Amino acid sequence: MSKLFMFEKPLGMRDTFPNLYQAKSSLKTKMEETIKACGYQFIETPTLEYFETVGDASAILDRQLFKLLDQQGHTLVLRPDMTAPIARVAASKLLRNKKPLRLAYCANVFRAQQREGGRPAEFEQFGVECIGDETISADGEVISLMISALKNAGLRNFTISIGHIGFVNELFKEILGTEERANILSRFLYEKNYVGFRDHVNSLSLSSIDKQRLFSFLKLRGGKEILRGAYPLMEGEAGQEAIEQLEELADLLKDYGVDQYVKFDLSLVSHMSYYSGILFETYAENVGFPIGNGGRYNKLMEKFGKESGATGFALQLDHTLEALGFSESAVLDHCVLFSRERRSEAIQYAQELRHQGKSVVLQDWKGISDVDEFSKEFIEVSYFIGKNGKGGEE
Repeated sequence: MSKLFMFEKPLGMRDTFPNLYQAKSSLKTKMEETIKACGYQFIETPTLEYFETVGDASAILDRQLFKLLDQQGHTLVLRPDMTAPIARVAASKLLRNKKPLRLAYCANVFRAQQREGGRPAEFEQFGVECIGDETISADGEVISLMISALKNAGLRNFTISIGHIGFVNELFKEILGTEERANILSRFLYEKNYVGFRDHVNSLSLSSIDKQRLFSFLKLRGGKEILRGAYPLMEGEAGQEAIEQLEELADLLKDYGVDQYVKFDLSLVSHMSYYSGILFETYAENVGFPIGNGGRYNKLMEKFGKESGATGFALQLDHTLEALGFSESAVLDHCVLFSRERRSEAIQYAQELRHQGKSVVLQDWKGISDVDEFSKEFIEVSYFIGKNGKGGEE
């Protein structure tokens, strides 16, 4: 390879520098404490999976998959998400005694980028999967758990936007008749292009009543009270049932004491085709895109030959850190600078600080060119320099 590319990385790949690594580690530890306290167990799956199973089931676009061939000629993919691999494990190994599974993970996932636009091709997801429970209680559990994990991590200003893909599908089916016509409208919703949605509806050969149903549907955003306004828009039982599930979920989240973090948006859709019921996205202040998402994915379990309820959430760690106000210029705890004459004394002092739980850098002062500039990286600096000088903090 040309030396011009010596310091380049593949498109969308990033280096994780020490400050970011430490921030991620701290964030994961705080969220893991919350997850484990609720009975979830962590699991790992292979980085490589078969394309015909996990790659095909993941619902990630084919052009975003990293593919390669093994020595036997099988097509493999770098896992594009964690939900599909865990569904594979659950269907093949774990769902044998009909007991609900509560699983958690923190792992890197990979999605190829077509052009450089700031989007990572490799990023870290933290999430949970509750498999084997078809009740709305399971949906309420994972949403409240995500809220608790974010609060424990220090995030305060965030909102969970909740919808129901069954409601959207039934409404579009009643009015538009074909899946192709429904998919066009769904694309506008996924892109949050509400002007385009209205323009497209106006161009359709529909009755004024049906057009008004679609326009009214866009306004169904807010607290639990907006759900009552959805009933007049639906004629079929499936759509009515979807609203009833959301009403039950609203009551559940109030019981958990987290309803202040929740709003309902009945126009919410996802590019993940395996979602089959309640779905949600998480938004935080100062971040212009979701920091997490999740929902019920019974259809995915069916792809692995199991009829089983399943729901979960995934948080993208980089986005969550951005919401928390992570700064690359974070400083370290403590530094002990020493000269050769006072090395032993400095080592002993550094060990005492470490026993107190502080992180301490022990540095020979001759190993740095600018003591003042080096010291700016630390909250506290102690000097042990010179034969007769006194060590201490400055």
